[in-house]
Amino acid sequence: MRFLKTSEAAALLNVSPNTLRAWERRFGYPKPQRSPGRHRLYTYGEIASLRDALHEGLSISSAVSRAREGLTADTHSLVGALTSFELERADVAMEAALALRSLERAVEEVLLPSMDEVAKRQGLDSAPWAFAAHWGVAWLRRAQRLAPPPTRPLSVVIGDATRDDLDPDAAQVRAFELFCVRAGARILSLSARGIQGMGEALAHRDPSIVVIAGNHLPDDDVARWAYNVRLAAGPLPIALFRRGHQPPRVRTTGAQVLPTGALAAQQRLLELVEEFRAAPAAYVDPRDTASDLLPRVARNGGQSSA
Repeated sequence: MRFLKTSEAAALLNVSPNTLRAWERRFGYPKPQRSPGRHRLYTYGEIASLRDALHEGLSISSAVSRAREGLTADTHSLVGALTSFELERADVAMEAALALRSLERAVEEVLLPSMDEVAKRQGLDSAPWAFAAHWGVAWLRRAQRLAPPPTRPLSVVIGDATRDDLDPDAAQVRAFELFCVRAGARILSLSARGIQGMGEALAHRDPSIVVIAGNHLPDDDVARWAYNVRLAAGPLPIALFRRGHQPPRVRTTGAQVLPTGALAAQQRLLELVEEFRAAPAAYVDPRDTASDLLPRVARNGGQSSA
């Protein structure tokens, strides 16, 4: 993936940086990422698509529409591949998406929406959904294996409460894990079904936060799992990802609800870890026992009770 600074993108479009930023504000396109120093970084593919449209003599609004059509075509292509059971074509569609976007945006704007579209059109009990779900989860796991090694002093323990790869939340959870890894975190993903051997699993991990992800397992099972993590690792903040839809009634040990989107959830998780490090008492009480923690986490879809 090739990125351009604001000055480089403006030069490619033969406009000033101020004009480029004005287009961004007005049309939401091109859509930059931010560098660690908070500087804009544009993907070359988006800038090139806009440049080509402008060279056809189109107005800026029409050029933006033309460029966006090219991006939307990637989703249509992937949906077509998945509903036709074409594995190689699906891989090619994602490669095309990555040529125009960062990996995070390709997942958020193409892979996950395409899977949602297959589920909507075909149903969760259909063969196309089974094919799409297995392909999507496998693609995300492969991308995670290829991610750079951890760079942050951040370890996330994820309690996977999804059913299996066909669970509609499974791809979102795998995307969340991928984004955390790419943000420099160390991830330990465990099934929330099992509590035996927790001490061994967490040895030398020094977890920073616990995330319960998915909505399939019963609240009591998830709460017991979370308690055993705390028993093995000490007081830790707990966050919920795609578990229930009601706002939490948080007490000192209450679970924090992450946004439902994988990338927004990753960003909020990083904030929560910093907040916990600054004021741990606001998130956990080291005096908690099973009788304290279980009722708080095991009500209202896994959220804390008042």
